[in-house]
Amino acid sequence: MRKLNVLVIFGGCSSEYEVSLESASAILEHLDRAKYRPLPLGITADGRWLFFQGDIKKIRDNTWANEKDAVPALLSPERIDHRLLLFPDPDKAPESVPVDLAFPVIHGKNGEDGTLQGLLELFGIPLAGCGTLSSALCMDKDRAHRLAALAGVRVPRSLQLNSPDPISQALSFALEIGFPLYVKPVRSGSSCGITRVERPEELPDAVSLAFHYDSRVILEENIEGFEVGCAVLGTERLITGEPDEIELSEGFFNYTEKYTLKTSAIHVPARVDRELAARLKETAKRIYRALDCAVFARVDMFLTPEGDIVFNEVNTIPGFTEHSRYPGMMKAAGFSFSQVLDEIIRLAVRS
Repeated sequence: MRKLNVLVIFGGCSSEYEVSLESASAILEHLDRAKYRPLPLGITADGRWLFFQGDIKKIRDNTWANEKDAVPALLSPERIDHRLLLFPDPDKAPESVPVDLAFPVIHGKNGEDGTLQGLLELFGIPLAGCGTLSSALCMDKDRAHRLAALAGVRVPRSLQLNSPDPISQALSFALEIGFPLYVKPVRSGSSCGITRVERPEELPDAVSLAFHYDSRVILEENIEGFEVGCAVLGTERLITGEPDEIELSEGFFNYTEKYTLKTSAIHVPARVDRELAARLKETAKRIYRALDCAVFARVDMFLTPEGDIVFNEVNTIPGFTEHSRYPGMMKAAGFSFSQVLDEIIRLAVRS
């Protein structure tokens, strides 16, 4: 059987650049070399596209973008013949490598928000992950919440601000829903630019920080309870992992906690009964369908003390290291890391 050439795209012009390097390293290490030929395509933080041919460890420690291991590259736009074009010598014609499918592992802006997915779909390259529309919708917290609400899922009360809007509008809404509340960039991941606001005087700085990450900001009510997640795999027939639970000692699951777990813990499976776990899985699938997700995604929700499920967000390219939440939930459901990758690639080729 011919090996599939799998283009693993990592890095990117995103505040989550380092996270992408970790995820891509894990994926490259776990791809079955008997079935797949990995093609690591990195995008530097300043936007250069480079085909990497060195030791995978150099991706993890961010020393990959060097002249010895990486050559300038770009994707051919030909829809019939999918190829990666390599330019080791600027004075000679480019070399080319066939591409069977693309596996984007760029978290956040310019990778998870539909921009890269649109390019791949324009070129006709099979995509291991959610498509353009779904990626854009899931990155947009305001629109994602609106669609989830239409699907009958409870969402936090919220207010969207555009940059010209006066801070008095935010303060009026904050006083209406009460403190604490959260101020977030509408389109950002890994909790970048998010502030838990305890008092009215903290609001201006929180809004200013969020606008540093996006041109739109959202204020959300605090949901009492704890955060849970559910890994979903599939396009027509959906498989779920076992829901997980985030235990916090204080504050919220910010960037530092997500990647260090200094004062928090993740429980897989979540410490809930079987009936509630089933409800979480069904709600995750409903949200996944409502936002047009495909192949795989992680659905994050809140669980209140009364047992209500409240939508938080969908990560269309969740963290993908061995210790990340998505692989952890699938492992708890009986799927190894390599089996999950196999299924993702199978779904991508079939789409």
